[in-house]
Amino acid sequence: MGKNGFWRGTNVLITGINGFIGGNLAQGLLGKGANVFGLIRNRKQDTFLYFEDLASKITLIEGDLCDQELLSRIISEEQIHCVFHLAAQVEVGVAAANPRLTFETNVRGTYTLLEAVRRFPLTVKAVVVASSDKAYGSYGRDQMPYKENYPLKPRYPYDTSKACADMIAQAYASEIYKLPIVVTRFCNIYGPGQLNFSAIMPDAITSALGYTQFVPRGDGSQVRDFIYIEDVVGLYLLIGEALAQDPQKISGQVFNAGTNSPISVREVLKLIYSVAGNKKDFAQVSAAMRRRRTTGEIDCQYMDFEKVNKYFGWKPRHGFKDGLKKTLAWFRRYNEHRFKNASR
Repeated sequence: MGKNGFWRGTNVLITGINGFIGGNLAQGLLGKGANVFGLIRNRKQDTFLYFEDLASKITLIEGDLCDQELLSRIISEEQIHCVFHLAAQVEVGVAAANPRLTFETNVRGTYTLLEAVRRFPLTVKAVVVASSDKAYGSYGRDQMPYKENYPLKPRYPYDTSKACADMIAQAYASEIYKLPIVVTRFCNIYGPGQLNFSAIMPDAITSALGYTQFVPRGDGSQVRDFIYIEDVVGLYLLIGEALAQDPQKISGQVFNAGTNSPISVREVLKLIYSVAGNKKDFAQVSAAMRRRRTTGEIDCQYMDFEKVNKYFGWKPRHGFKDGLKKTLAWFRRYNEHRFKNASR
């Protein structure tokens, strides 16, 4: 582990590798020379991993995140050094409709993985568990940005599932088990490969490019923070390396990451349609938003990067508009492929 640069030759397991963040992280690790292993639920190929032709460069293992014996075999047989736990049921609407499925994946899946890690303490040197800003629950706008020491007080099913997984990870990092674990709570991540079209960015971008019709889910008054995927991958690599090299220094820590640049959903949509050169359709979206009321979502969420900057010297390199331009360019290429195939 760590020949000619820390990640070169390092065996890394990514859960959720076929998702948006997992695929981008895999790409970053491959670029650093890591040996990447990924747990996937199925062989779905309409993903960033396959679209960017990364799957053939990775050892993919099909199976259930809640299968502890499978996870134990992967860790022991493949001599996994670092784990990035990204697998989750991430759709807020699905969580509301099917909370049990969400709790099974996000909560049970997390403690099943950490139990497998606990069986091989000499093999695994670092575990990074992805929580979410949603785990904090609702705080007043005057209490933003979220700080790592804020109590978690979720209310809705998805938020609760992430908070539970978050606290479980911290328990495994405690003095009882002393596993090398760090928890990350990031704001809304966007960029190439985000193909969950229930999320605002890919949904609105596809509409702004003229492929679909955007249906607002609220009045656009909610405030959010958006961080570009390249910045997130860079931070994950910094955290994983620091944790593996000096676990006593940061194990058990929680790290927030955002841009500290809050923006309303309405303004996000306005920028997307503007950068896409489609201001006409935004006028229709704006009118539709005025007739809607937002329910079941946290009003205001954003984060700064004070702690990660102190520990790792990290700060976001992309402003929202810069990241949006890159994201739109990727979606133009992806949608040409997607809708061309759909019309055959």
